[in-house]
Amino acid sequence: MAYNSVLRVGVALGVALVLSGCGGMFQSGERSRAAAAEIQAQERVRDGTEGQSTVWDLFSNNQPPSVTVEVNRYLWNASLEVLDFLPVQSVDPFSGVIVTGFGTPPGGGRAYRAAILVNDPALDARSLNVALMTNAGPASRETIRAVEDAILTRARQLRIRDRGL
Repeated sequence: MAYNSVLRVGVALGVALVLSGCGGMFQSGERSRAAAAEIQAQERVRDGTEGQSTVWDLFSNNQPPSVTVEVNRYLWNASLEVLDFLPVQSVDPFSGVIVTGFGTPPGGGRAYRAAILVNDPALDARSLNVALMTNAGPASRETIRAVEDAILTRARQLRIRDRGL
């Protein structure tokens, strides 16, 4: 068992070294992307489509790095409270993502893993995306719906409690 973990660490370090050695190859890509963006901007001015956007603009990273997704604090806190039996692996409040590890709910026999995305400042069901996994694959739609409902209910309770202060 110890040999497997040592082997995994060794492989991870080897991959990290190989990738770090490739870092210099991609630095000129920034200049070529900037040049391509400049050429596209000139073509839009020439064609008269300067203010219009295309589907390809969705894949470009034209926003400044300080732009973040606004997250509803009630949905965020409710997600952490409802799924508190799951160990949190990563949390990014700037993008609205919560990723958990496997955990068993109180009184349950099946282990679940969750990924939650809160992507809007509105306290609305559309602002919440929940993905649940079991050891055997995706959880049932009914289970996911029950977790979403529990999170939304708790978020509304938190909002009502704050208004009473």
